[in-house]
Amino acid sequence: MSKTKSNLLLFVASVILISLLALFGPEEQSLGANVRIVYLHGAWVLTAELVLLLAGLAGLVGLLTPCKEFHGWSAALGRTGIFFWVTYLPLSLLAMQTNWNGMFLAKPRFRLAVIFAVTGVLLQAGLWLMNTDWLTSLANIIFIVILRVIFATADNVMHPPPSPIFNSGNYTIIGFFVGMIALSLVASYFLTRVFAQIPNQNK
Repeated sequence: MSKTKSNLLLFVASVILISLLALFGPEEQSLGANVRIVYLHGAWVLTAELVLLLAGLAGLVGLLTPCKEFHGWSAALGRTGIFFWVTYLPLSLLAMQTNWNGMFLAKPRFRLAVIFAVTGVLLQAGLWLMNTDWLTSLANIIFIVILRVIFATADNVMHPPPSPIFNSGNYTIIGFFVGMIALSLVASYFLTRVFAQIPNQNK
C-alpha cells in the first residue's frame, strides 16, 4: 500500500473514531445530549484555525530562511486547513439547528465562515494551479491574518465569547473537549501528509 493511501486510510479511521467518541461526550446542563455536536463542531473549527496558522508559520519560515521545504508544508497545511474549515460548516448548521432551531443567517460568524470557505477553496485551487512556492506561502500568511482580524471583530450571536466550554469550570467537559481537539489534530496530520504527497499541477 502506498504512503498516500495509508495516510488517507488513517485519516478516515481518525474521523470515524472522533465521530464515535462524540456520541459519548458528557452531557451539559442546558443543552443536554445535544451539546455533543457542539463539541465536534468546536474541535473541528479550532483544528481548522490551528492548521491554517501552521500553514502561515511554515510559509513564513520558507520565505525568511533557506529551508525551502517549508513552502511545501505551507501548501499542504493550507489545503488541510481549508478542508477542515469547509467541513466545519455543516457541523455548525447541525449544531445551530439542534440547539437553537436554526437562525443560520442571523449569525454573523456563520456568514463570514461561508465567505472564507468559498474564498479559501478558490485560493487554494489557484495556488495549486500556479505552483509558485513563495506565492503560496505568502497567500497562506495573508489568509490566516485576515481571517483572525475579521473574526476578532465579528459580532457574537449564539456564540458567547471567549469560550463557554473552557470557562465552564467543568473539568470533565473541558478534558473531553481537549481530547476531541487532540484527535482532530491527529486527523489533520494524516490529511496533511496526503496533500504533501500529491504532486502539484506543473510537476
